[in-house]
Amino acid sequence: MEYTVNKLSKISGVSARTLRYYDEIGLLKPVKVAESGYRIYSQDELNTLQEILFYRELGFPLEEIKHIVYAPGYDRISAFHNHLDKLVIKRKQMDSLIDNVTKSISAMKGEITMTDTEKFEGFKQSIIDKNEKAYGHEIREKYGDSAIDASNAALKGLSQKQYDEGERLRAAYEEMLKNAVRTGDPSEETAQAACDLHRQWLCIFYPNYSKEYHKALGEMYATDERFRAYYEKITSGCAEFFRDSINIYCKQ
Repeated sequence: MEYTVNKLSKISGVSARTLRYYDEIGLLKPVKVAESGYRIYSQDELNTLQEILFYRELGFPLEEIKHIVYAPGYDRISAFHNHLDKLVIKRKQMDSLIDNVTKSISAMKGEITMTDTEKFEGFKQSIIDKNEKAYGHEIREKYGDSAIDASNAALKGLSQKQYDEGERLRAAYEEMLKNAVRTGDPSEETAQAACDLHRQWLCIFYPNYSKEYHKALGEMYATDERFRAYYEKITSGCAEFFRDSINIYCKQ
């Protein structure tokens, strides 16, 4: 079958303007352009559009989607299995939040009693699911399932007081890092104090702390583009500086 822009727009719910934009950036080009100037799409483009929408729903930027769906050896069946896994995680996250809100309403009506820990279960699960989605594959390969599962269990078991303390520590070591980077010396007192706060933060969220684990995280902060981007937002040069500071700290 062949589809014009308007027909494809009606089937997919994607506006004609968006389809034309996808053509302009090379994300979804028509199979041909008729003499009249109408873009014509085939079943293949329709299927590709479905995949684009899946990736958009999962939060992927357009440029990254383009690299994925047009990569050599791209396996559509494997991609859909991957979509399914991510959607299941997303559904679990939503189910957890719905359960949390439902219990909270019952608690406010005096029908049940909720502990402080229970009040934040849904939000903690949301954090775990987001971390698994973003970094799960890499960190499980590096540290093993048992270590990561223990860390996730520890996070779910945190009281609100412990969680708030973790957030305080994170904000404190990031602020120290911002000031320490200006010195250019990872062995300097402020840099090492930031590393110690980072260790305290790790001990809250990652119960199996070790110097080896601490150093491995520092290396990941500097080399993994997602972690690196996070620390570079604090201040330019922060990711590598933090790694070097952690390495010095762990030798002491």
